[in-house]
Amino acid sequence: MTLKKLSVATGLVLSAFAIPVSATEADSRRVKGVQTLERITGTAGNNVVKSLSDISPELGEWIVDFAYGDVFSRPGVALCTRELATIAALTALGNAQPQLKVHIEGALNVGCKPEEIVEIIIQMAVYAGFPSALNGISAAREVFAKRGIKVVAAPPE
Repeated sequence: MTLKKLSVATGLVLSAFAIPVSATEADSRRVKGVQTLERITGTAGNNVVKSLSDISPELGEWIVDFAYGDVFSRPGVALCTRELATIAALTALGNAQPQLKVHIEGALNVGCKPEEIVEIIIQMAVYAGFPSALNGISAAREVFAKRGIKVVAAPPE
């Protein structure tokens, strides 16, 4: 029995702690997750989830339910701020270029300014090193070019 089937059959989400979850609550997470994912990524996020259906559909479900249904959709922090935090983390990781590009697109989709994105990536040079920041800037350049966005470097103060 798969984890999904087991959790549906038992009414439990299997994790470090077993927490009862009703079918309605699980459906609500999925709906909220799909809506938030689409708002941020357009079709790109859904394409990632679909690409997992043949080998690991559960991973796609976790992305939708947990990452977008539980975390990204939480109140208290605007989606633009969440996307800037995500860009900072992915830049710092230095090994997630496809995901970084999706989230740079997502940041633009939810109203972040290209200059804000560039500034966040530049700041990562301090914490993650210049190679990570350079790779982040390269990803931003690709996304901006694809969208026809021209960013002019800020003059030094």
